[in-house]
Amino acid sequence: MQIVSETRSHGGTQGVYTHASDACHCEMTFAVFVPPQATEKTCPVLWYLSGLTCDHSNVMDKGEYRQMAAQKGIIIVCPDTSPRGEDVPDEPDNWQFGKAAGFYLDATEEPFDKNYNMYTYLVDELPKLIGENFNADMSRQSIFGHSMGGHGALTIALKNPDRFKSCSAFAPICRPSKASWSKPSFEKYLGSDQSVWRQYDACDLIADGNRFSPILVDQGDVDQWMEEGCRPQELVEAVKGTEIDLTMRIQEGYDHYYPFVSTFMHQHIAWHAEHLK
Repeated sequence: MQIVSETRSHGGTQGVYTHASDACHCEMTFAVFVPPQATEKTCPVLWYLSGLTCDHSNVMDKGEYRQMAAQKGIIIVCPDTSPRGEDVPDEPDNWQFGKAAGFYLDATEEPFDKNYNMYTYLVDELPKLIGENFNADMSRQSIFGHSMGGHGALTIALKNPDRFKSCSAFAPICRPSKASWSKPSFEKYLGSDQSVWRQYDACDLIADGNRFSPILVDQGDVDQWMEEGCRPQELVEAVKGTEIDLTMRIQEGYDHYYPFVSTFMHQHIAWHAEHLK
């Protein structure tokens, strides 16, 4: 692991780091905020997954998470959204696919299957690196994300219910196998057999018996992507009749972007803190 930068913030340290990834076969960059409490004790870990067109830096610059993370004593890990590098296959003119659009899955179709293994990277490789290099209590982890990252948080939590204490999302893509801005990417990454896609669709995972609680979702009611892209009502319908504890909050007047995310960031971190005690 190489240090790109480390900066003092709210008594803790905001760092950016790189390492050679075995899962993605390229150099990966990620950000970590370490609160001041970590100098004296291990701290719980909260994973933040970003959305389409983003990398590790967007939430660092716009998410306003450090003050509450420092107050609550939580390590915040912000991975990249995809593999990077000249040798990584991409569609430069397509913002919904390729670099910055990894969809937190393991691709099975060539030539993307070599590098686009974000699920394995986030579930296996990066947690090990965090545990080895930071004063992190890996027995206390939670996960949240925005848009594509909200999709990633939901699916990863549903598939790994014993690892995380809580899961939340800002305007997640709740049904990526049906949404117009994700369905074409799923086909390119995973092939035309849509039964394979179910393992990366929160609503399908729930229908297939996966369970996770609690889940908190905030969705802006003037989000231009709400009906076609995010589809929050389909997640509400999916949990009916299950024991999943879902809180869906429709926020009046808010759209899809970081002014919305940063408005409710402190609430999400405080909510996770209660479950990470």
